[in-house]
Amino acid sequence: MKNLCFKLAAAAVAVAIGSPAFAQTTMRQQLEARFSAADVDHDGKLTRSEAQPGMPRVATYFDAIDTGHRGYVTLVQIEQFTVQHKP
Repeated sequence: MKNLCFKLAAAAVAVAIGSPAFAQTTMRQQLEARFSAADVDHDGKLTRSEAQPGMPRVATYFDAIDTGHRGYVTLVQIEQFTVQHKP
């Protein structure tokens, strides 16, 4: 019985991990972690110079993401850009 419960739990985890919602959550968490690591002054904004070493793709598309031409991008702006330019 214990072995069966373990197998059922493992199967449920495998299904959850394979689900689009789980994948989306994981990708968001990874994006947040990368953003946080790149945001060296922890102000919630990435300048081009912060983005270059930590998030090089953001640096490449910096001008397109920074639609307000403020000299920085936020996590929300990066997420919006990613959704709009999804292949």
